[in-house]
Amino acid sequence: MSSGLRSPQTPRSSASSPRPTFDTDLLRAYVKKLLQTTLQSATWPEPRERDRVKGWIKEIGERVKERMLEIQPRGFKYVVMTQINENLGQGGRADMVCHWEDSDVVTQEVFYNDSIICICVAFAIRTV
Repeated sequence: MSSGLRSPQTPRSSASSPRPTFDTDLLRAYVKKLLQTTLQSATWPEPRERDRVKGWIKEIGERVKERMLEIQPRGFKYVVMTQINENLGQGGRADMVCHWEDSDVVTQEVFYNDSIICICVAFAIRTV
């Protein structure tokens, strides 16, 4: 049973102009393909080569942000979080709580192989 704690209701704008929307299906398909093509044969590097991981993270984040701007160039702020870890067979758990408007969206994709685990989370937050 719920503890009775709830976020307060947020007044919705009654503006007559339609709110911009963001197509998460387009983004999700793009991110899935991007992670597969970028990381499919990737292996966790030796300590002296760890800059490769930084390069993958930066490339993925930039390309996802660029795709978000192509999908909807105005009306949203974009946040992309990319994380790559060595796959040692470990378990994991994460959770997220947000308070936002109906037109704000989030999409996430997870890629893994025998050597690495990559999580990419992208937020589109309406600004107008």
